[in-house]
Amino acid sequence: MAAASPPPARPSRPDLPPVVLTSGDPSGIGPELAPKARALLGASLPFVWLGDPRHLPAGTAMTEVDRPEAALSVPSDRLAVLPLAFAAPARPGQPDPANAAGVIAAIAQAVALVQAGEAAALTTLPIHKKALKDGAGFAFPGHTEYLAHLAGVPRVVMMLACPGLRVVPATIHIPLSEVPAALTAQLLEETIRITHAGLRRDFGLAAPRIAVAGLNPHAGEGGAMGWEDERMIRPLIDRLAAGGMAIRGPLPADTMFHAAARAGYDAAICTYHDQALIPIKTIDFAGGVNVTLGLPFVRTSPDHGTAYDIAGRGIADPSSTVAALRMAQRMAQVRAGS
Repeated sequence: MAAASPPPARPSRPDLPPVVLTSGDPSGIGPELAPKARALLGASLPFVWLGDPRHLPAGTAMTEVDRPEAALSVPSDRLAVLPLAFAAPARPGQPDPANAAGVIAAIAQAVALVQAGEAAALTTLPIHKKALKDGAGFAFPGHTEYLAHLAGVPRVVMMLACPGLRVVPATIHIPLSEVPAALTAQLLEETIRITHAGLRRDFGLAAPRIAVAGLNPHAGEGGAMGWEDERMIRPLIDRLAAGGMAIRGPLPADTMFHAAARAGYDAAICTYHDQALIPIKTIDFAGGVNVTLGLPFVRTSPDHGTAYDIAGRGIADPSSTVAALRMAQRMAQVRAGS
């Protein structure tokens, strides 16, 4: 079985409401990704875009709706739009502080819709954290932390997924020099347990198999290349395995990601950002999906940023957005059927 195979097939759930897709930063590529995704998905996946219709590319075929469910009646060649007025028009490649409050409001409104059961899942288009901080005093390190705040949960986990791999970085956006101190046994155990629960609840895996990468080269090589693997990671893995979890590690990261190795686990827990993101972006640069595990609702996002340098030029690749919408729908179906 491939490491990141899709959730098991389940009966179609036509009663599920559409996925809600937030606008993201209107100065980035988000506004052009929504109609491109609509065109590629056709009737196979209903979703509603939440944002200011003025920010969509000129000539976008769209229909405004007043609730997500109404998107089910919109022709598949038109983008269903749940309108939310922003303060200013969009200027591709030039973030406008005046629109920061609108970006934040779109996220909050989308979360409220999912929590109320009016949308099946949430897919978010990219935001720019500095633009939100400058324009609206955004106090969160990123999108994921804001979603956790809105959901009222203390800890969530970021997973990157594609058809061939699922990876979870235990530490994320910190300098490499700070990783050994940040990677505590408590943090690693919480990450593993949230991942294990997410694989069961969101991906339909009854007995998930987890592989844990070592921190040091060769997983420390018995202490010759660092003590963290033997003194902290291995005892934790042994304890979790003794408790019934299908888990292995610490494993040398340089031999974890070839095809034969990936077939032996359902998700890889990595110790730092690049250890996780390099393999998935090598395997599937355009189709990777960011999944937030540990939320009371399904959230996915394309695995790229606002791409200001190409915004408004019509050349943005919608592959990751399409993959994120498809994964959100599958995960919602798994949750609904569980």
